[in-house]
Amino acid sequence: MKQFKALTKSLWRRWTRWIPIRILSEKHRPKIIAHLQSLGAQDRYLRFGYPATDEQIENYVNKLKFERDDIYGVFNRRLDILAMAHLAFSVDPEWSACAEFGVSVDVRLRGRGLGARLFERAMTHARNQGVALMFIHALSENTPMLKIAKKAGARVERDGSESDAYLSLPVADLDSQVNELLEEGMADLDFQIKARAKQFMQILHTLQEVRRGVRDARHQSGI
Repeated sequence: MKQFKALTKSLWRRWTRWIPIRILSEKHRPKIIAHLQSLGAQDRYLRFGYPATDEQIENYVNKLKFERDDIYGVFNRRLDILAMAHLAFSVDPEWSACAEFGVSVDVRLRGRGLGARLFERAMTHARNQGVALMFIHALSENTPMLKIAKKAGARVERDGSESDAYLSLPVADLDSQVNELLEEGMADLDFQIKARAKQFMQILHTLQEVRRGVRDARHQSGI
């Protein structure tokens, strides 16, 4: 009974500040490119560690391994990506229980906790996949990212202009598994609702264009 109450309390605390975070796939590559290329020069520098060009961003996205890593996105009503995160699992057998995290957020939505929520989402999935250590490699001046890591309990080591944050993850439990299951289900539902709404608005716009064309034709013919 105590375990059930603790799980209920955890779920309630999480869902009162819920943000729909959807797992991205191959079909989302164009939207990922559009999001990253919309970042300003400073944001590109902080995200990649260098002032990435449009071509370099496109190369990065084209090399994403969706079958191995997890890429998450937050969509607006037009189904544009406002924020995204990349959870990269180690390909080295000696570090198979490790994963690296990177995130980017649209400048207009800074300060709303999107980066922190993406980090929590990735952290939950990493736990459920048996990852024991999650780390972030970032520029030391990327204070928002390092602040998120520190708040989660990560150990941050600074080496000049660069920093590494290491977060030890607890073993997966019922709470982490149920939370991830609900996150995925609700995010998929949110995306489907937005997709249907966008489709409806496109149909409505087309009908309005047709009506406008018919009305203009009538005026020109004097009917």
